[in-house]
Amino acid sequence: RDHIRTPPGSNSHKVYGCSLHAYKHTSIPSGATSFDARGTSGVKVYVLYNPNAVKKAAGASRWTLNSQVEVIVSMDIPSSSVNDSKVRISYYGQKENAPVEGAWLYLTCVTWSVFVPDPFVLPLQTKWTWGPEGQGAVLLVNCDRDSPGAKDMDSAYQYVQSYADLEDMSLMILRTQGPSAIFADYKLVLHISVADVDKVRVFHASGSGSLAQYKHVLGLDKRSYIVDRSSGQEEDTFYVEGLAFPDADFSGLVSFHVTLLEVSDKNAPDTPIFTDTVVFRVAPWIMMPNTLQPLEVFVCSMERGSNPNGDFLEAMRALVRKANCKLTVCPEVENRRDRWIQDEMEFGYVEAPHKVFPVVFDSPRDRGLRDFAFRRILGPDFGYVTRVPPHGHVSSLDSFGNLDVSPPVTVQGKTYPLGRILIGSSLPRSGGRRMTKAVRDFLYAQKVQPPVELYSDWLRVGHVDEFLSFVPAPDRKGFRLLLASPDACYKLFKEKQREGHGNMAQFAGEWLSQDMLADKTLRSDSEYVQSCIDWNRHTLKEELGLTEQDIIDIPQLFMLNGSRADAFFPDMVNMIVLGKHLGIPKPFGPIVDGRCCLEENVRSLLEPLGLVCIFINDFFSYHTLLGEIHCGTNVLRKPFSFKWWNMIL
Repeated sequence: RDHIRTPPGSNSHKVYGCSLHAYKHTSIPSGATSFDARGTSGVKVYVLYNPNAVKKAAGASRWTLNSQVEVIVSMDIPSSSVNDSKVRISYYGQKENAPVEGAWLYLTCVTWSVFVPDPFVLPLQTKWTWGPEGQGAVLLVNCDRDSPGAKDMDSAYQYVQSYADLEDMSLMILRTQGPSAIFADYKLVLHISVADVDKVRVFHASGSGSLAQYKHVLGLDKRSYIVDRSSGQEEDTFYVEGLAFPDADFSGLVSFHVTLLEVSDKNAPDTPIFTDTVVFRVAPWIMMPNTLQPLEVFVCSMERGSNPNGDFLEAMRALVRKANCKLTVCPEVENRRDRWIQDEMEFGYVEAPHKVFPVVFDSPRDRGLRDFAFRRILGPDFGYVTRVPPHGHVSSLDSFGNLDVSPPVTVQGKTYPLGRILIGSSLPRSGGRRMTKAVRDFLYAQKVQPPVELYSDWLRVGHVDEFLSFVPAPDRKGFRLLLASPDACYKLFKEKQREGHGNMAQFAGEWLSQDMLADKTLRSDSEYVQSCIDWNRHTLKEELGLTEQDIIDIPQLFMLNGSRADAFFPDMVNMIVLGKHLGIPKPFGPIVDGRCCLEENVRSLLEPLGLVCIFINDFFSYHTLLGEIHCGTNVLRKPFSFKWWNMIL
């Protein structure tokens, strides 16, 4: 079906292997100086020669017996029986008009093709190429769980779990045409390399109609499979599933070879006659930015303890209703007192021309929610992947609040139609915390969203979602980058002070705005934080092709706790984006004319873009625990309409 990409105007859909089986060759007779060659119907005879060494008489069909003369024989139509086609070679002496001797070359033509049964697909090639004019087949990692009773992903089983399981696989058909009697002396072998044997699994369909008919023939402990030709059937159907995503040690390309072998005596190896190679690429895991349509929101319920989130859940239910998407609440018995669901997992998807389904990437942080993704999200047409560092050591930067992706961007003429992944890290050569290599290697290996490493180690928690977010916009690039900004906050407070509001209270009277402006420690902390954010600002502008007009500064103060920073008041960029509806942490800022001046400032920045700002109180349920709304929620979104294989790399 549609496991191969289709270029405009393509009609060809087969790759042929052809073997000519020949008999009765005699040596050149004594005295012969020339020859001619003629084939029976369906046989084409070509003569190649070096015109500088051989002279051909005009109109003559004879050729000088010379090492510079080569005869090529081909057939386009498979034989109906063994030796049903012939080439006659006639040898001539120097003066004789009649041949002095003749020889017959008996031919049997066998063709085979590996193809996808779609009239518009490209030929399978030995190279896989990117772009709209590219070609090649696509494999999905069979990482979902289609059978309700199964305990693991479908790829963990060496048999077909269900008919739904087959729909996640790529169909491959081997068609062989020619007399079956030829396979008394020859055999057709499907095989893969040692490097690929643990990356794919192949099932051969026998045609009985039951699940048992799908025989595991390649992959893991099976490197080759002899295709039985004794039945004389022309087509053999295979189902191919991916077992591994691209990674540091795997490019994502898998080669299948079909070789015709001449059966030798028991004491000698079989002789290869011809080999075709076809290449598949395993579909990458793709992240989804805030600008894509939200489908489902996940949040944890925390009913017991000193920081319950019942009021927060009610606010989230109201927000999700406005955004017209589904809400899934992970109960306390499943989250085991772990509310940070964004840190535990990241939603993405995989896509082939015949199918697309979401895949959850489970982080290595493994706290209370460590089993949630595998036990509750993995299921029919919902896949699962994880990466664990070899020695088990993880830091806060391995949580997926430290993993984001930009909307599509163009940078100095190069387009990233699926955006670029953003990873929080330490400064180059600083020796600070970094996301574990196992996760970084996986993200880089997907290729279609080349990662950008930012500086987040200046934060105590160390996540990129503490200082940046993306929101949709109707103009320019289709989005705005939001950056937390101490400078913008001080500018706002100074402006309000000049207007006579210096006695405004922050946190319901705990701080006055004029006291915050006068606090030298807070000011010094904020200057340091601003320098860290400015470093990221420069990197983001350079790596995402942004200008100042693409960036909105959101007022925010931070304070240092030791050598690293925490948000001074609820961090407004750490928001949930559901289409035009934004769930923003309520900052409890200074009140001017009965309204929070921080909220009013943010509204003035975002509402002209058609966005709806909804401020939600997460102060005790999340902020005092060093997180905010984005940290405590997760969003499944609709995949990109752009097809990843059309990228120009």
